[in-house]
Amino acid sequence: MQAWQVHENGEPSEVMRLADIERPTPGDGQVLLRVRAANINFPDVLMARGHYQVRPPLPFTPGVEICGETEDGRRVLANPALPHGGFAEYAVADAAALLPAPDSLDDAEAAALHIGYQTGWFGLHRRAGLQAGETLLVHAAAGGVGSAAVQLGKAAGATVIGVVGGPGKAAVARELGCDVVIDRRAEDVIAAVKEATGGRGADVVYDPVGGEAYAQSAKVVAFEGRIVVVGFASGTIPGPSLNHALVKNYAILGLHWGLYNTKNPKLVQHCHEQLTDLAARGAIKPLVSERVPLAEAAAAVQRVADGVTTGRVAVVPQNGAAV
Repeated sequence: MQAWQVHENGEPSEVMRLADIERPTPGDGQVLLRVRAANINFPDVLMARGHYQVRPPLPFTPGVEICGETEDGRRVLANPALPHGGFAEYAVADAAALLPAPDSLDDAEAAALHIGYQTGWFGLHRRAGLQAGETLLVHAAAGGVGSAAVQLGKAAGATVIGVVGGPGKAAVARELGCDVVIDRRAEDVIAAVKEATGGRGADVVYDPVGGEAYAQSAKVVAFEGRIVVVGFASGTIPGPSLNHALVKNYAILGLHWGLYNTKNPKLVQHCHEQLTDLAARGAIKPLVSERVPLAEAAAAVQRVADGVTTGRVAVVPQNGAAV
């Protein structure tokens, strides 16, 4: 089969190599899946660079989120068991963690419903307790993680403010349903949020960026607000001022979705049922901006690394078309 492999750490376009290798052999409790679509996530970039908390042994195939097909023909969502990741024609995954792919979504959309939407659901509902009528601020609102949070926030009845970088991404954020869109490259984010909220600030802030975005979050979070820390796409991990959280009376909430798979897997299943229902009703629909063939995966991962993509980019081994 064909698979992309990382033999040394570095930028994805430089270290990912397409090779003909043997199909992986499932271990105990694992299944072999034909990859129908593999979604590109920022952790794929970080793993290629050697900067992620999970460091699979070299060489490894990246790709942490797929829509696959079992030997008996079922469409499923899976997080491949590294080092046999999803940027390949076949991958392996834990049988107990497979989730049924929603009938309402095609393969690329289904692959994109998993990590980003699960993270959004747990972050907004389980951790932050987002309520209808509250204001939600989403950083990187046109990206894969942010776009999921925007849709989930709107589905929950929140007013959603999206922060993006550039007019192209601003247009995408508006199409996603943001009530207010702020271009951080052209506007003062803090002033714009305060103006949009009448000086009150955002009840919930969803931050997959870190760095300067977190500093802005702390200045615009409302009384009894909640900042959900999802990731650090900026590359800078902020050091929050706890005295500021105390004086302003807000909460800082960490969200590591992967822990739920080991600590409370039943909640992951419950979340998937909720997401499947929302997708069936048309309340959410993953934004897949590109579908690329397997041969173009490395270049696509690099575009995600460079921050020039919107929504999700899916690698589709069957000639780049939805299967």
